[in-house]
Amino acid sequence: MISRIDLRGDLLPEGGALRDLLPRAEFDVEAALEKVRPICEDVHHRGTAALIEYARKFDGVELSQVRVPAQAIAAALEQLDPAVRAALEESIRRARIVHRGQRRSEHTTQVVPGGTVTEKWVPVERVGLYAPGGRSVYPSSVVMNVVPAQEAGVESIALASPPQVEFDGLPHPTILAACALLGVDEVYAAGGAQAVAMFAYGTEECAPANMVTGPGNIWVAAAKRYFTGKIGIDTEAGPTEIAVLADSTADPVHVAADLISQAEHDPLAAAVLVTDCEELAAAVEKELEPQVAATKHIEDRIKPALAGKQSAIVLVDSLEDGLRVVDAYGAEHLEIQSADAPAWAARVRNAGAIFVGPWAPVSLGDYCAGSNHVLPTGGCACHSSGLSVQSFLRGIHIVDYTRDALAEVAHHVVTLAEAEDLPAHGAALKARFGWKVPTQ
Repeated sequence: MISRIDLRGDLLPEGGALRDLLPRAEFDVEAALEKVRPICEDVHHRGTAALIEYARKFDGVELSQVRVPAQAIAAALEQLDPAVRAALEESIRRARIVHRGQRRSEHTTQVVPGGTVTEKWVPVERVGLYAPGGRSVYPSSVVMNVVPAQEAGVESIALASPPQVEFDGLPHPTILAACALLGVDEVYAAGGAQAVAMFAYGTEECAPANMVTGPGNIWVAAAKRYFTGKIGIDTEAGPTEIAVLADSTADPVHVAADLISQAEHDPLAAAVLVTDCEELAAAVEKELEPQVAATKHIEDRIKPALAGKQSAIVLVDSLEDGLRVVDAYGAEHLEIQSADAPAWAARVRNAGAIFVGPWAPVSLGDYCAGSNHVLPTGGCACHSSGLSVQSFLRGIHIVDYTRDALAEVAHHVVTLAEAEDLPAHGAALKARFGWKVPTQ
């Protein structure tokens, strides 16, 4: 059901050579880019009419308008299962606690007497948030996108989610109910690349946004790449990933269950166990079969995901080697199930989020840990972070110098300007001092 990669017995290679030995899903955003380009430009030129046409073509629904009526959002909340409402409210509460703690404060540094640099943090003015609606419904993604934007102080928040045939062309009602709980009343029935284009260009119904965030399929990722530079994006999210670093103390029942939990997202989802214990590997392999058989989405998602080239059990000589492997892999979600798990977790450099010990499964982070589940995939954790309040803030430096403070450093500025053959830069200072820069 899941393959093995044996890295025992030899010195592990460095850097890219080690990464090349590890499993990874094929996710060709560049190829998809050529297919989304005409869709994005069609939305640019025809606006709402193009969105309605693509809803008919891709989603099989007939829309008269793309914006979801306010009464439909309110009705979705009224009809929401009370248990689901309570769970969403708790998810929102915990996410607010964590993300409120991420707020940045203005800070002024005195460089010299009379010379200061202040960094202030300003939220983007308008964001477009995307909540997937393909194989599964993700109200949790609404929470994970909206809460950090709100806590950052974003004034204008719009959300798009694909229209659904079974709900008369509206997004899934649980998506709409989550929007209602969060106070988001600008919602659009639009999915895929066309939703990203709607936010990037704007339409008759939807004003353009400064930034688009949220997970999605390859078409959403390709559209984000297409608009990079025109709008801000969070990340080009690929298929979900879980890596588990475990030793002989790990419970194979827990490990198998956690691998399956991410495999049920998508047939391209990655499930990777890295261990120095062959007995654990064998026990997890044995445990996978009955657990998979007892769950849902077996043939269309879980089995293809576990059997795919993106999933494997990786055997290493030691946890020290295992740490090198998981750092090279840079998982979206990394669990540490070992003796002294907090100490190993503290040494990890590359992961979207780290889950420490047997009582912090990835599923907790997906819903109610308070952390954010919009995380870098495809190894991007080596250079990128998950979604946070910081994602929606811009740091602006305010430079304030007196005449004396400028005079003290002016000769250095002129020297560097002339070293770069940019004499007009130096002349801008000379003009302030009667064309004779003070020397120190």
